[in-house]
Amino acid sequence: MSLTLYYHPLASFCQKVLIALYENGTDFEKRIINLGEEADRAELEAIWPLCKFPVLRDNAQHRDVPETSIIIEYLDRHYPGAQLMIPADWDDALDVRLWDRFFDNYVQGPVQTIVSAHLTGLSCDQTKERTKLKTAYKMIEKRMATRSWLCGEAFSMADCAAAPALFYACTLLPFPEEYYNLQSYFERLVARPSVKQVLDESKPYFSLYPFAQEIPERFL
Repeated sequence: MSLTLYYHPLASFCQKVLIALYENGTDFEKRIINLGEEADRAELEAIWPLCKFPVLRDNAQHRDVPETSIIIEYLDRHYPGAQLMIPADWDDALDVRLWDRFFDNYVQGPVQTIVSAHLTGLSCDQTKERTKLKTAYKMIEKRMATRSWLCGEAFSMADCAAAPALFYACTLLPFPEEYYNLQSYFERLVARPSVKQVLDESKPYFSLYPFAQEIPERFL
């Protein structure tokens, strides 16, 4: 098998890449990395010295590809499926990349800061991070007023980024009841077969998530 993904099922950025792989039924080998295990850390560090996952190894091309958005673009170019995750049209592609960065930086970013602070026992004011999430929710609510997916009619890399980001974000800051568009979009995401598969595979690891008690019962 040409492709190997170094990842962990619970990690949101890994889930983003998994969704893209499952969307197109791409064949790949799974290598789960436990960063708490010295041997696993050493294996990942040998591939990507920053020791961050996911990393995609293309054995056929003798190439290691880090960073979620780059991995998905690489898959689109070298292992395309029926559904491109990034449109061929330049302007449409730019829109996808924008919303991909939006979810990584302004939804997943604040979530990771809050979770990391909890894990390390760091006592700090989280008002800034929660304000970012509130602003992001407001922007998504407006964006999704007239569309099913983030960018055009097709599911894209932006939606791959949105699914895990919103899944974890809502455990820290529930979606406002009046944000019907945001809530409807989230329901479409979690009903998507690729997203459902990713969430199902992460279930055995939910207990490791520090806010596991806030995960809606329907996902347990």
